[in-house]
Amino acid sequence: MKNKVVTFGEIMLRLATPGYLRFSQAAELTATFGGGEANVAVSLANYGIPVDFVTRLPENDIGRACMMDLRKQGVVTDKIVWGGERLGIYFLETGAVSRGSKVVYDRAHSAVSEIEPGMIAWDKVFEGADWFHWTGITPAISQGAADVCLEAIKKANENGITVSCDLNYRKKLWKYGKSAEEVMPELVAGTDIILGNEEDAEKVLGIKPEGVDVTGGQVLAAAYESVSKQIMERFPRCKKVITTLRGSVNANHNTWSGVLWDGKKLVEAPTYDITHIVDRVGGGDSFMGGLIYGLLTYNDDQKALDFAVAASCLKHTVYGDFNQVTVDEVEKLMSGDASGRVAR
Repeated sequence: MKNKVVTFGEIMLRLATPGYLRFSQAAELTATFGGGEANVAVSLANYGIPVDFVTRLPENDIGRACMMDLRKQGVVTDKIVWGGERLGIYFLETGAVSRGSKVVYDRAHSAVSEIEPGMIAWDKVFEGADWFHWTGITPAISQGAADVCLEAIKKANENGITVSCDLNYRKKLWKYGKSAEEVMPELVAGTDIILGNEEDAEKVLGIKPEGVDVTGGQVLAAAYESVSKQIMERFPRCKKVITTLRGSVNANHNTWSGVLWDGKKLVEAPTYDITHIVDRVGGGDSFMGGLIYGLLTYNDDQKALDFAVAASCLKHTVYGDFNQVTVDEVEKLMSGDASGRVAR
């Protein structure tokens, strides 16, 4: 039986303007669903990994539609708890060239924001599980969400389950009276695999990279070694630190790569030049989904990292939060075939 993964967090209704229209121009919005941990779950399901997504949904038509969409993607949803009044929403305006994308959140008093310890039976959730994934988005939502996330991490640690985290700093979410630096370290202390970027490390953990320029379209991978070392020194449980490397030429043109530090050596993936981005939302989540798959499947850090970067590169060509690509498609790109030729 393949390894079972559990992810926990908030999934939202995504309302996006068509094409590159601004909010003020749009007469209609396209509705899909998405959220960091759910996006990771969908990636893993696409790769054939058994995966449970745990959240709290309102017991109404929108909550049920959300659950049905996850099921359609192959994600197991029977551990979802029901309650609360509403599903969180985020509005997306897709940027172009020199105009960046914009996200407006409407998630106050969502079902997950009002979750409390004891609502989820983590012993049951983790039966047969090998891996648990969370992100820094969840503890940013509310004190209750942070407490439940910590509850899950402690239970996973007790059961010998590998824990991974995407630090995912979201400035707009930390509004309930505590900062990321106050809340996150206790959760990160129980985590084995840590993913982030230069901003995450600074805003969440107070760790600053040295000699890195992320404004000119290029990033220097080796400069992140010092950040990785600092994270491992501060959090001894951590076994691997992974950094995504995004160079933003403009809103439609990015370079994309990643590095992995295992405590002894720095592994670097190839850099992809993504010149015509369709949708970059969920790019980091697709990286994390690919990384978890790679670490579970290949037993080779280099190949796992290469898979994560290639999977995320492909996500930039897929509309919506979910990375709906297959293992074969990712491995084809890993092999160097980026031709985009029609498959007949």
